[in-house]
Amino acid sequence: MAHYALIMLLAGIGIPLLAALNAALGTRLGSPAAAALVLFLVAFVTAALVFAATGAHGLGRLVAAPKHLLLAGVLIAFYVLSITYIAPHFGIGNAVFFVLLGQLVSAAAIDHFGLFGAQATVLGPARLGGIALMAAGVWLTQQA
Repeated sequence: MAHYALIMLLAGIGIPLLAALNAALGTRLGSPAAAALVLFLVAFVTAALVFAATGAHGLGRLVAAPKHLLLAGVLIAFYVLSITYIAPHFGIGNAVFFVLLGQLVSAAAIDHFGLFGAQATVLGPARLGGIALMAAGVWLTQQA
């Protein structure tokens, strides 16, 4: 389990880096949409290489997958486009603060209701208090 935590910690470290790098690229290009397109092209090539290196199987099942699961692609595009546009105006820290706050709320709801096949975990007082404490901690990091 520790390796899962480490991987997700690294992914979390990557989110503000992604925001800062793509926001800077969008500013240089004069177009957040162009920066997002470049990001997705690089991501596509990276994912294709990982896909090929790990056996290149699974796409045959795509036709049978529920179509609402493809909404994840729309959501990542929304995230990248919004962070690329907003971060230069709002600040990386402020933008990521609200992203983290949204993630806490969304993750709690997904877990509580067991949405999309997630393991259901009741949102009791202790868990709600922990999430509130995390949100307060994130907020405190953004205070001058």
